[in-house]
Amino acid sequence: MKIGVLLSGSGVYDGAEIHESVLSMLAITELGHDYQCISINKEQHHVVNHLTGEEMDENRNMMIEAARIARGNVIEAKDVDLHELDALVIPGGFGSAKNFTTWAFDGPEGSIQPEVKLLLVNMVNIGKPIAAICVSPVVLAKAFEDSDIKLNLTLGSTGEGSPYDINGFHSGVESVGAATAEKTVREVLVDNENKIVTAPCYMMDATILDIRNNTRQAIEALVDLVE
Repeated sequence: MKIGVLLSGSGVYDGAEIHESVLSMLAITELGHDYQCISINKEQHHVVNHLTGEEMDENRNMMIEAARIARGNVIEAKDVDLHELDALVIPGGFGSAKNFTTWAFDGPEGSIQPEVKLLLVNMVNIGKPIAAICVSPVVLAKAFEDSDIKLNLTLGSTGEGSPYDINGFHSGVESVGAATAEKTVREVLVDNENKIVTAPCYMMDATILDIRNNTRQAIEALVDLVE
C-alpha cells in the first residue's frame, strides 16, 4: 500500500507541522506500507521566524520547503497518479490555513489552492480515504464546500485544554457544509461514509508522545478504511 503525505511547507507557523509529518511517515512505515510526499510548486504565504514568531522579509517555495521533510523525495500534486495511491494524509501546521487555503486570514470565506482541491476531490470521488490531522480538516471543508458530499470532521474538544478556539473552528467548517464532533487528543473521528479520518493532535495541549499516539491512531484508521 502507498499513502500520500501532503505537505504545505516545513514548519508549524508557515508550513507543515514537522512532528505530525514525520510521525505520519513513521506510522505508515511501521504498519508495513510505503509513503510518497506531495506538495505544490508555489510560494508559501509568508515566512515566519520560528524562534521569535515574527514574519521574515523573504520568500520560500512550498515544494522546496517540503523537500526538507521528504529528504528530497517529493512530487507535485498535479503529477500524482491516483492509481498509485491507496490513501492520503494531510499533516497539520499553519500551512494548511495559510498556503493550501486562506482560512487563517479570511476564515470560512477564504479560498483553496485549486491543485489541492482537485487532488482531494478526485481521491474521494474514486473512494480512496483521506486523513486530516490538526488544523487540516479546514482544507477538506473548503475542498467540498457547496458539494453534495457532507463531511464529518473534528478539530478537537472544548472539554480539554487547547491553544485554539475549537468552537470557532467547528462553527467555521459547519458554515461551509461539514458536520463536526468533539474529540480529544486521545481519539480520532472516522467518517465511514466518506472515508475520512480526522485527529486533533496539536490543536489540543499535547506532548510529542500524545502526538505520536494520536497520529498513529489516525494512520491505523486510514489503513483500515483501505483494507
